[in-house]
Amino acid sequence: MKIKLIFLYILGLANSAVAQDNYDVDLIASSLKNRANACIRINETVVDMRAPENVMQTVKKAITVFNENGEDEARLVLHYDKNTSIKSIKGEVYNSVGKPISKFTQHDFSDISVADGFSLFIDSRIKHYLPNVNHYPYTVVYYYEIRNKQNLGIPRWRPKPADDVSVEQSSYTFISKPTDEVRIKTLNYKGAPEVITDEKQKKMIWKAGNLLAVKSEPYNPDPETYLTSVQIAPTQFTYYNYKGSYQNWEELGKWVYNNLIKQRNTLSPETIAMVKNLVKDEKTDKDKAKKIYQYLQSKTRYISVQIGIGGIQPISATEVDRLGYGDCKALVNYMQSLLKAADVDSYYCVVEAGSQKKSMDPKFADMSQGNHIILCLPLKNDTTWLECTSQKIPFGFLGDFTDDRVVFACTPEGGKLLRTPKLSAQSNLQVRRANLKINQDGTLSGDMSTVFSGAQYDNHESIISKPIAEQHKALKSSYNIDNINFEKVVYTQEKTSDPKITEVLQVNIGHYATINGDKLYLQPNAFNIARSIPEVKTRALPVYINRGYTDEDTISYQLPDQVSTNFILPNDKIFKNDFGFYEAKVSFVGNKITYSRKIRINDGTFPAEKYAEFSKFMNEVNTADHLKLVLSLKK
Repeated sequence: MKIKLIFLYILGLANSAVAQDNYDVDLIASSLKNRANACIRINETVVDMRAPENVMQTVKKAITVFNENGEDEARLVLHYDKNTSIKSIKGEVYNSVGKPISKFTQHDFSDISVADGFSLFIDSRIKHYLPNVNHYPYTVVYYYEIRNKQNLGIPRWRPKPADDVSVEQSSYTFISKPTDEVRIKTLNYKGAPEVITDEKQKKMIWKAGNLLAVKSEPYNPDPETYLTSVQIAPTQFTYYNYKGSYQNWEELGKWVYNNLIKQRNTLSPETIAMVKNLVKDEKTDKDKAKKIYQYLQSKTRYISVQIGIGGIQPISATEVDRLGYGDCKALVNYMQSLLKAADVDSYYCVVEAGSQKKSMDPKFADMSQGNHIILCLPLKNDTTWLECTSQKIPFGFLGDFTDDRVVFACTPEGGKLLRTPKLSAQSNLQVRRANLKINQDGTLSGDMSTVFSGAQYDNHESIISKPIAEQHKALKSSYNIDNINFEKVVYTQEKTSDPKITEVLQVNIGHYATINGDKLYLQPNAFNIARSIPEVKTRALPVYINRGYTDEDTISYQLPDQVSTNFILPNDKIFKNDFGFYEAKVSFVGNKITYSRKIRINDGTFPAEKYAEFSKFMNEVNTADHLKLVLSLKK
């Protein structure tokens, strides 16, 4: 009887394992299929940090792909380098009823360098795999193990990667020694982790399940603000041959300065003498900095250097001085060293760069935040910021890559959190003036001048250095008007801390105005139509406008002689609310129609219930922008 009970118990375990690994798509709840392009059936991640120089990450992940739009979730991309090694990878692919159709191992993965065209030295590579399956749905299961020789950066848990993905079950287990001190940041996680402790280890387990796919909402905030995540930072850490500890930004900044920067900012006596001679006639620190920045831009170029500790430590200023190139860390460190030779103080600053604004979390210090380095000059009453990787960007101008966000400054006194200047809606300006003639066949011709500043300068700066053929191609894409041609293209720049680009065009638009019988139809807003945005009945997330702007257009049309001057002007259109304002007017003097339009969109975060107002506003603007004038022709 005892043997029979043991046999039944083992059989029950086997059946339980089979049930757990049954990837029949019909077993997925209908609620998890709704709006989903893929479903994570199971994701079990275990991070073992008991040996800080040998952190092991073990993952089992099964993803069901419902259609081709879910393919990205089936893709596995693993990074590795001298510090991170992939110990094993394997997996299987199952059909819709859960029958295995193929297996794969590490040999089936593509192995690719992550060199990006800007990199000179780089030891980072990726292994990549995507099942070759052309029928849906299917399920892919991955098992892999990664060894990391450091614990300064611990893998983050984010159970739901995207709006269009649902999750059956996901778990994250973090194992440490009972005496290890860690700081934990949880976002949108209800409850507390399960904690299991004995004399050898402390295990914390977070679980999530039955997470539904949702329809993406326009003007969403950063997903990191509303998706569930867990982030862990150990107080004591090992990184390569470095050891340290920190609990806040001040302590982390002091460690970075003392261990990664302090010994790498020396210059040769010859270079120091050159710098002093370069700035000897400059009266202020800002003028000295500007002269040195111009020297930096003329001498150096950006190229990525990512070997070993180089991922977070700059190469020495002496090397950059000798070679004439470096990555963002190296060029900032070099510029800081040149400034030091001229007795100008500056801060080495870590920033999360990108057009989407992301700030350092003031309450949670860790090295996983930030992907770029910039320089801050704390001049008295005139703090100045420098982007050191560009040979073209004006002195004192950051652009939308790093504006308006909290950054982490590493100083001898410790870390400081600072905020970069904001490119405001008022400063992100586009001002257009056009004088056009409507010919008898409806063709438009004339001159147009547009001034771009702020973020709009940033958006247009790259076109200046393009060959003329590429400029014409880019302009046709930008203006997107049928039959438009550019007979003359001229760009000029004001490269100040508030830079501007002036674009002067001589344009010809074939048959723009339509003539039908005794009527001429003209859409006066030829160049700047605002897009409508969809209506959303039930909005869940706040409305986030990342960056505001202001556009001003004044376009004058000289009418052909056969157009009657007797017609009724349309009413002015004026809309205003928290999201911005819009004003459009048409005036008529002599034989000339003048169309004036001004729109300002405010950046910021607004309550979800305000989305209907925003949608109504933008759709009214779009309708007003499509205004058509009907003019009578003389008989």
